[in-house]
Amino acid sequence: MAQNFGNIMKQAQQLQQKMLKLQEELASRTVEATAGGGMVTAVVNGKHELVSLRIEKDVVNPDDIEMLQDLIVAAVNEGIRRAQEMAQAEMSKITGGLNIPGIG
Repeated sequence: MAQNFGNIMKQAQQLQQKMLKLQEELASRTVEATAGGGMVTAVVNGKHELVSLRIEKDVVNPDDIEMLQDLIVAAVNEGIRRAQEMAQAEMSKITGGLNIPGIG
């Protein structure tokens, strides 16, 4: 019984090390999302941080700032959603698809 517990603890430590390494890797990986047919582009990393934001000149209209704001919000939210999907997909490779509370 003690040997089985030791193996479980060793596997848990290995899983934790893999997850920490993955979190470091995800910080350097990015996803891109656009809104308005590519007029606004958001780049988000695997830590769900906005890395860059590109806005085409044609969408900048001083008389319609609300549209630009909406496009920025849409692009950033889509980028965050894609970053979450990327992180979940990578995490499931480590956990074998198990849903472990508090992970991911």
